[in-house]
Amino acid sequence: MSTEPTTSRTSPGTVPEEVDAVVVGAGVAGLTAARSLREQGLRVVVLEAADVPGGPVRGGDLPGLDGVRVDLGAESFAARGAAVGDLVSALGLDVVEPSGAGAWGYAAGRAYPLPRAGVLGIPAQPWSRDVRRAVGVGGALRASLDRVLPRRFTDLRTLETFARSRMGTRVTERLVAPVAAGVHSAPLDRLDVGAVAPGLREAFEREGSLARAVASLRALAPAGSAVRGIDGGMHRLVEELAAGADVRLRHEVTEIARRDPSRGPSDGGASSGSWVVRAQTPDGPLELAAPRLVVTTPALVDALGPLVGTAADLLPDPEPGADVRLVTLLLRAPELDDAPRGTGLLVAPPHRDAGRTAPPSDVEAKALTHSTAKWPWLRDRVRGAVGPGHHVVRLSYGRIGATTEPDLDRVVADASRLFGVDLHGRVLGHVVTRWNGALPPPTPAFRREVAAFVARVEAVPGLGVTGGWIAGTGLAAIVGHAQECARGLAGVE
Repeated sequence: MSTEPTTSRTSPGTVPEEVDAVVVGAGVAGLTAARSLREQGLRVVVLEAADVPGGPVRGGDLPGLDGVRVDLGAESFAARGAAVGDLVSALGLDVVEPSGAGAWGYAAGRAYPLPRAGVLGIPAQPWSRDVRRAVGVGGALRASLDRVLPRRFTDLRTLETFARSRMGTRVTERLVAPVAAGVHSAPLDRLDVGAVAPGLREAFEREGSLARAVASLRALAPAGSAVRGIDGGMHRLVEELAAGADVRLRHEVTEIARRDPSRGPSDGGASSGSWVVRAQTPDGPLELAAPRLVVTTPALVDALGPLVGTAADLLPDPEPGADVRLVTLLLRAPELDDAPRGTGLLVAPPHRDAGRTAPPSDVEAKALTHSTAKWPWLRDRVRGAVGPGHHVVRLSYGRIGATTEPDLDRVVADASRLFGVDLHGRVLGHVVTRWNGALPPPTPAFRREVAAFVARVEAVPGLGVTGGWIAGTGLAAIVGHAQECARGLAGVE
């Protein structure tokens, strides 16, 4: 799909362009909602302020690796549920599983394999060999007490208090923290259990043990890896979704108005449609009128506030999301052929004790993905393009409160320490991808405010909201929610 914006079809003072639905935001949520609405025979326009669609799902070229596009954003999706897999198949793409190599953790200067049977790092078998290797005998003994501790010894306020109250400090800091904090770019004490681990709290109430709750959820999970990918990269999902849509890039929405049906076409000159959306484009102002509006970005919360019967400041001022930096490297390093750290490592954040933060880790990255070890399709294409002994590796930076802008020397030093291999002088090419001010962490308070906001939106005919800020982190949640949102609007007249 061309990244050139569609030419605006209206000029100031003219009648707005009338369509069946307007979708604001061309991330996966917006593109998925637009596809679902088009399947109902509706004409849909997607407005996107950026110059490329996809948000954090994007692909690109890696210097030194000609002819092979790689993921420069999200590179997998959770296997739970069928929404993403069904969508991928419907678009004619192939779902693939990662290699059988496991993931590793890194804490206190030591790397160790992460237990495979768990949920967000919480183990189902605290006394298993892989758990003992990660947390030691003492940590495994403490975690095993979970099976006999009465329910009253449980603190469900956050994921951190839940894990610590049931399984102790070692499991919380060496297993749960690197996994959950890495996935959500937020410390454990800011994560709401229901938002980041759907069904876990209910399973605990049913089983009376956190380990048994995890085991019950794992038993319901599909066979194979907990994540899946797409042959050729996750960016192909965005490209296929956008290829069939009227996506208008570099179109920044500046105003949303709701036409009062009793007043006729006086609002903005609209002759039909409940919503008028105004945007600034490279060619000047644009107005669209439609009976259906889908908003996928929290940036427009203030604009929607007066339209859903509440003050403009809908949500609390939560701690800003982390600024994420993803550095993708092409390495000439035959020492990595045997995948010495499996598919990659998750780095435990510095723990906090009595309000004081421990000394910083010797690694600034929060995660490393050994992409050519994780995805056989990528390994084969890289070997075909540049020969054996070459590897694609991704390092992720950005924790809440951190201002890290890593230079290449820092990145290579982190990769060397995590792999246990000196990689200085081995970089053939690199790309830095940036996301400033990612979504706020899903704290209990934030999720309550979002739920109340959604309830108000649902009372407004023709309006829907979706996206990661509503559905939660991960494509499995986002795709299903976007489809449901679109279905709810399809019958609007």
